[in-house]
Amino acid sequence: MTKNPRLRKATSTPNIQATAAQDKENEDFPFVDDTPRELLSLKDMKNVLNEIGRPQALPQPPEFGRSSPLGLRLRPQPPPHAAWAKRWSSKRVSFSSIITDNEEKGLEKEDPASSLLLPEVPTHAPEPVRKEVSKDASFYCKPFCDFMTNNPTVFHTVASLTDELKAVGFKKLSERDTWKLEAGGKYFVERNGSSMIAFVVGEAYEPGNGVAMVAGHIDSLCAKLKPISNRRTNAGYVQLGVATYGGAPNTTWWDRDLGIAGRVLVKESSGKIVTRLVKLPHPIARIPTLAPHFGAVAYGPFNPETQMVPVIGLDNSGPPFMTSATPESDYEAQSVLGGVGSFASTQPPRLVKAIAGELSITDYSTIVNWELELFDTQPAQTGGLDHEFIFSGRIDDKICSWAAIQALLNAASIPTTSNAADSGIIQLVALFDDEEIGSLLRQGARGNFLPGTVERIVDSFASPATPSLISRTYANSYLLSSDVTHAVNPNFLGAYLPQHAPRLNTGIAVVADSNGHMTTDSISTAILQRCADKCGQKLQVFQIRNDSRSGGTVGPMLSSAMGVRAIDAGIPQLSMHSIRATTGNLDPGLGVLLFQGFLEHFESVDREFRD
Repeated sequence: MTKNPRLRKATSTPNIQATAAQDKENEDFPFVDDTPRELLSLKDMKNVLNEIGRPQALPQPPEFGRSSPLGLRLRPQPPPHAAWAKRWSSKRVSFSSIITDNEEKGLEKEDPASSLLLPEVPTHAPEPVRKEVSKDASFYCKPFCDFMTNNPTVFHTVASLTDELKAVGFKKLSERDTWKLEAGGKYFVERNGSSMIAFVVGEAYEPGNGVAMVAGHIDSLCAKLKPISNRRTNAGYVQLGVATYGGAPNTTWWDRDLGIAGRVLVKESSGKIVTRLVKLPHPIARIPTLAPHFGAVAYGPFNPETQMVPVIGLDNSGPPFMTSATPESDYEAQSVLGGVGSFASTQPPRLVKAIAGELSITDYSTIVNWELELFDTQPAQTGGLDHEFIFSGRIDDKICSWAAIQALLNAASIPTTSNAADSGIIQLVALFDDEEIGSLLRQGARGNFLPGTVERIVDSFASPATPSLISRTYANSYLLSSDVTHAVNPNFLGAYLPQHAPRLNTGIAVVADSNGHMTTDSISTAILQRCADKCGQKLQVFQIRNDSRSGGTVGPMLSSAMGVRAIDAGIPQLSMHSIRATTGNLDPGLGVLLFQGFLEHFESVDREFRD
């Protein structure tokens, strides 16, 4: 911490009690009660010095109720104003009469004429830092569960993670603006509100140096509302028009309590269009199964367009039974919210009212559009006899994405030997939308978001960045593509290759595929293994059987687009693509620690592999 260079010379003033009593009577110093005490030890003296020298001490009398370093009781008051700060910084204190022979043996009494230099209270704000960084994997279990419960959509996820970044000093960039970056700077950029990239520039960074990248995706299987989600009331049920996303809703979505959340575009009175996030506080929808008593029809296969339509309410005002052949005239005319031709008029009226009420919108015509989806409302929670599991929806791939951001925050907040101020690389985390549907959109990994961001970073320092400089950057870089992988299922051991069956609460699993569905090779595996060794983490391995079908990740598309060395490695989970999945209670933390170790140690490990 940088101390204020301006120092004031303190003369001997042993009577602290008198000073405190006098201050109590002055409105400029309203925080002292009638029973002040003297400082009794060198420890107290150090506490005073620390208090005076710390920028965060002055603006925080709200720790009111506890003792100050002077041993004086504080009571609730408004924050101190400038006059109080000036008086406090000018106090002259000598400790010569306080340090006793019993407490500090071997120290002679200070000459009363001698003086002690004390710094003035700095007026600048302290550098934001993370409140807590832990090397204990279990520490991250509850924060991860809270994050999963509170952020069901990609929009909520990006908003939550960027808020964390801003809280510790990361600066938001806009793709529309010119970037003026600085060595040692911390930045993030969003695209579409559903993808994001955060990065830290090393103090010794030079154009052409490498980028240590972790990439994942934050979209999950869900049911998205159709552009016109209003459906005719059917047999007294109000239903909602939804479209599949990535294969959901599937059979695991039957009979689940489904909530609704997403983003709403609202036109303000000034004419500006703003984005508002919404999440209704209770379940609104359910996809009911047909009881097995009805025979074969209850067992499927099911038509997702006609037999998996969510019900969201009751309306028995129409005819007792309707079919697709029922004339339109037999349906009760519904009131048109927002006026004819408005967006609100194309949506279920009761849903419009519920969303508008949650956002305190009184004029339905100001709702320009929305992107909403259904999600499982059951909160993420621990389970098992000793709480060794985490049960949650949307683990794929929010768990790796959340862990990667926590790792970047840790690496940026706590300097280490391998992550010192002379770091010459860029540490970067990229989180994409649309992975579950092929990554083909601009906010997906097949777009230019990541390579474009890297090129703009180089351009900010190179003026301008030449093609050869960009190629050098990619050649010196490394991508850790992190998507969830399959944990071993004890009921289907035959589906796994021996020695290729990752366990929960054990460590990240490197995923290989000889057919190019994963980007792992021997060099990338050796590099990540060295990083894992340096940070004390264990790696597992997974490969699918020859008679099974492998999934895909963002790794191959990104590594081929940029030409960077790359590996696929992810956190194991059970029940992939189910509405509820299972992972270990230590697995979010093991992800954080491995990703943090990679970000911190890649630069030194890379030197071992340089040609």
